[in-house]
Amino acid sequence: MSVAYSNDHYGDDKYFGPLQELVGKEKEKGWDEAWKTKLTPWDAGTFQPALQELIESGAVDLPKSGRALVPGCGRGYDAVYIAKSLGLDTLGADIAAKAVQAAKDYKNAIGGPDNVKFEVTDFFAMDTPAAFDLAYDYTFFIAIPPSLRPAWGKQMTKLVKPGGFLITLVFPIEQEYTDAGPPFFVRPEHYAEVLGAGTNWEKVWDVVPTKTLDTHVGKERLIVWKRL
Repeated sequence: MSVAYSNDHYGDDKYFGPLQELVGKEKEKGWDEAWKTKLTPWDAGTFQPALQELIESGAVDLPKSGRALVPGCGRGYDAVYIAKSLGLDTLGADIAAKAVQAAKDYKNAIGGPDNVKFEVTDFFAMDTPAAFDLAYDYTFFIAIPPSLRPAWGKQMTKLVKPGGFLITLVFPIEQEYTDAGPPFFVRPEHYAEVLGAGTNWEKVWDVVPTKTLDTHVGKERLIVWKRL
């Protein structure tokens, strides 16, 4: 069973200003308030086609057993898809309680799967070294202040076990720099800089997805990293 969620605000630039103001004022608590007021212009209503394209292509030998982590999971579309398609015990984590409840509701609406769970969790406070075989980041990296990106890189390196993988769906890649956010300005190389590419991680896949949402055309790259 597939359930798509309609979001009239999705991708509408005029809703990002109020979101930025809310998160700028309330910090982490602003995300919960955004969910309460349905100020969620990032919520596409479905899992990402680029993620589906990667998994279905078999281009990267992703793990089929073990555990997966999806920080900043939101309504949990991608976490559910990873659990169903790869069979991994998947944890969707978010600091917003309302987001976690929305993810649980989505899981119930589609009838499973049992191997995905959602928890209110601070990614940066997780202390489970080498606990995950796979991690996936879509819009979490660009939701946190850029000053936290080095800590993001260190935490990913700690949480993903050697030989494990990190899937990064880089979006939105805008043409002109801005210091406003979220979403904060991003380029693919920003991930490499904080992950310690070549020392802690090896880039094993880097493509512009051919399967994508209309609002993502020309604005995304999918990069897969392997933990050394």
